Amino acid sequence: MSTAAAAPARTGAVLADLLPAARHRYAVDTALVLGGAALTGIAAQIAVPVPGSPVPVTGQTFAALLVGTALGARRGFLSLAVYALVGMAGVPWFSEGTSGMGFPSFGYVLGMLLAAAVVGGLARRGGDRSVLRTAGTMVLGSAIIYAVGVPYLALSTGMSASAAITAGLVPFLLGDALKAALAMGALPAAWRIAGRRGRA
Repeated sequence: MSTAAAAPARTGAVLADLLPAARHRYAVDTALVLGGAALTGIAAQIAVPVPGSPVPVTGQTFAALLVGTALGARRGFLSLAVYALVGMAGVPWFSEGTSGMGFPSFGYVLGMLLAAAVVGGLARRGGDRSVLRTAGTMVLGSAIIYAVGVPYLALSTGMSASAAITAGLVPFLLGDALKAALAMGALPAAWRIAGRRGRA
């Protein structure tokens, strides 16, 4: 069985695998999945309206990518699935306290499901262990979210494709760059700290 000390040297590990949980894996995985969903719901409440766009700037996209990267593809996907399903069932923890699926930015929530799985898979291949790899992982994850969210925005509002891109993509690029920069500092640093503790 793996231990917390041995995990940093293992290939195919994500940050959540560093937790010492050999005897209680199911309970720990469940807690991680629920915790990731809760973190995304809390981050979604950090919302700033964008003039001319029905989509606000929120913290949920960053939280979703962080959850996927830290937990891995399976747990990350499950975590975002819990977030989406609970919100669809009526818990008001989507952006700006919304729930259900009848709002224009719901497509971004669906995109987060796929993005969490993809960045989690990349993290298992070392996609979060250096600054440049983390940048690529975050950019790809954000692109996936937009690839689902922007077309959904266009369909749900009747916008043209160019209008949906203007309202649902362009205003968020600077914020995404800042979020990627945060991840580029935080995730590789977490691996370095874990490695030092493993050698201690």
